[in-house]
Amino acid sequence: MNTFIENIFNTKDKQEHEEKRQKTNIQRATNVKFQEHHVSRDKRGKVLGQKGGFRGCTVWLTGLSGAGKTTISFALEEYLVSRGIHAYSLDGDNVRTGLNKDLGFSPEDREENIRRIAEVAKLFADGGTVCISSFISPYTKDRNKARKLHEESGLKFFECHVNTPIEICEQRDVKGLYKKAREGKIKGFTGIDSAYEAPENPDLKLKAGELSIDECVEMLAHLLKENDVLPEGVIDSVKELFVPNDRVELARTEAQTLPSLEINKLDLQWVQVLSEGWATPLSGFMRERQYLQCHHFACLLDDGVSNQSIPIVLPVETEHKERLEDCTAFCLRYDGKPVAILRKPEFYKHNKDERCGRKFGISNPGHPYVKVVYLIDCITLQPKKININL
Repeated sequence: MNTFIENIFNTKDKQEHEEKRQKTNIQRATNVKFQEHHVSRDKRGKVLGQKGGFRGCTVWLTGLSGAGKTTISFALEEYLVSRGIHAYSLDGDNVRTGLNKDLGFSPEDREENIRRIAEVAKLFADGGTVCISSFISPYTKDRNKARKLHEESGLKFFECHVNTPIEICEQRDVKGLYKKAREGKIKGFTGIDSAYEAPENPDLKLKAGELSIDECVEMLAHLLKENDVLPEGVIDSVKELFVPNDRVELARTEAQTLPSLEINKLDLQWVQVLSEGWATPLSGFMRERQYLQCHHFACLLDDGVSNQSIPIVLPVETEHKERLEDCTAFCLRYDGKPVAILRKPEFYKHNKDERCGRKFGISNPGHPYVKVVYLIDCITLQPKKININL
């Protein structure tokens, strides 16, 4: 009798869930048409935060309960906002106290939960906000739908797997949910009696059981920087330009095959400054655009604002410019020894009078520093990328 009654209720529950799912998937208002905004994403980006530019995207954190999604999400939100990047974190529990409080944890309700969140995240991203969504989101198909929703709207979507072993998640079980699930008091708990489909190819995998919160946030920040969401200046790191140890011999071999330019001691010192990251975010000698920004604003304005009042350039004589201007890369040498490889160089006019006038308030060659600038008739060279081994 008990089994019969239980089966009746199970059947009834399934029917109710199916009816709810069908009702949810029905678009009841058919006389609607999407209205285009008058404000472009570019305009929104210019008024959000200290760092100009449209940066709207969604960072989707998925993982088991207790994996550390919420902690990482709030830490990343704080990191970005403190640096002038507009960000907002959508948390699973918070959303279920409001927008999704009518949903349970059946497969159908889980699907609807993620569908609604994906739509909300897309709106945040479209508004120029870095939206950080932290949800278990156990099913691959639901996460794929969320990604597709963003990509169809031209918005970036990053699926990040907070890959924490279930043993560690259970040790962290501050809510006591795993214990209740093990005791059978909670049914359909992800990782216990309900499947979690781990991402096969996430944009980032965070081993939050091994890494600190700060390390996870740094990895996420670098992911956003590499995908042109964050400007260079937001990342708290020194941009060293040394060739990695495992590539030094390859770089030396390549240097022997390239055209070369002999530099003086002062040039070598600037190479050292760049290589050790003292001129971060510069990735080499200044391009003309950076050179002019330095002169006129005492700052670099691309990828955020960075103080830079001193031009870091490599002057070369016209004869060397004519010899090297068609090269995609060449080697810098000091006393005949290779010290750096310059790639994709850009040559531009030096304008020594303007440089000296703006920096020293005088262009008289009698001034000791002006004299250095005027030593040779030159134009300025800038490599897009500089690989250095000193």
